[in-house]
Amino acid sequence: MADIKQLQDFATQVRRDILRMVHAVSSGHPGGSLGATDFVTALYQEIMEHNASNFNMEADGEDAFFLSNGHISPMWYSVLARSGYFNVSELATFRKLNSRLQGHPTTAEGLEGIRMASGSLGQGLSVAIGVALAKKLDGDSHLVYTLHGDGELDEGQVWEAALYAGAKKVDNLIATVDYNKQQIDGSVEHVMDLGDLGAKWKAFGWHVMEMQGNDMADIIKVMAEAKAATGKGVPIVILMHTEMGAGVDFMEGTHKWHGQAPSDEQLATALEQLPETLGDY
Repeated sequence: MADIKQLQDFATQVRRDILRMVHAVSSGHPGGSLGATDFVTALYQEIMEHNASNFNMEADGEDAFFLSNGHISPMWYSVLARSGYFNVSELATFRKLNSRLQGHPTTAEGLEGIRMASGSLGQGLSVAIGVALAKKLDGDSHLVYTLHGDGELDEGQVWEAALYAGAKKVDNLIATVDYNKQQIDGSVEHVMDLGDLGAKWKAFGWHVMEMQGNDMADIIKVMAEAKAATGKGVPIVILMHTEMGAGVDFMEGTHKWHGQAPSDEQLATALEQLPETLGDY
């Protein structure tokens, strides 16, 4: 059974990492990173079957995860490092010249844990479907997970992939949409209203679930239900309700922190709200 307090402490440290990484280079995307921290923490620390000590690009014999909204890379890098994929000290190289930790994830530098480049939005679901189908062909019963931004759903390729997955019954796939209702230029409703998002996915042949993405206990509960629903002829999508900037009061619920780094004073204020739990890099 999941130790909720331990998972929350892990997520708190990841949030500290995000803020310090982005602040150090005055560049990056803290808002969405903070909002998705609890979910990706739970994935790597509790939900997925994965092997950090023997990473392979094919994900043979293990679950696979694809971050489609790659701009929230500081969160993913922190979770990967603290899950044993590479040394935590490497987080200090984020977005620096010749670093493996580029602003958007890439496979060119051979960073452990990364199986696709995701700087361009909209591509993750297509790749995940391919891996899910390959697992079926290989007789591998492990699952494929993806994370997408709600603003990313403006990309047409997402819906082409969604139509394919529903039509071809790709039922070893669990996609999650970070439904924080904010994107780079404002609210999702203002930029491109998604309407009844659950009805859209259902119409494309998906089993639709919802989850509170900043509530660790609900994440564990709903993800267990999602895993139990795989293998039944339909792909699964979870609409995950989060707050952009979750964990830092002055960053929460606004698109303004989508791609803005905190000042020295703002960093100090934010870190006061996030006690060090696992040790800073």
